[in-house]
Amino acid sequence: MPTDHLSATFAALADPTRRGILARLTLGEASVTELAAPYAMSLPAISKHLKVLENAGLITRSREAQFRPCKLEAAPLRELADWLEFYRRHWEESLDRLGDYLRQLQKGPKE
Repeated sequence: MPTDHLSATFAALADPTRRGILARLTLGEASVTELAAPYAMSLPAISKHLKVLENAGLITRSREAQFRPCKLEAAPLRELADWLEFYRRHWEESLDRLGDYLRQLQKGPKE
């Protein structure tokens, strides 16, 4: 079981069903039944996916009488985006240096 937030976020996002649930929640709160509708799986199976998302901090569930709406929580996604941005910049800079080197090679030897 992941112990840090970033690992928990990656683990939660590793499953396409959970990514689909998060995509649906970008439209607004939804019940478990609404979230389960597009999938050929039981409500308990969807609830297990929701538990993983909740443990990763990606969703919250509240109670309003019999209605238990799920809501997207974006903070863990910001942490993930920041982590990815660091590596994106690294590879972009590396590719820029490679491009500079290749342009120098194309110019030929300096006389």
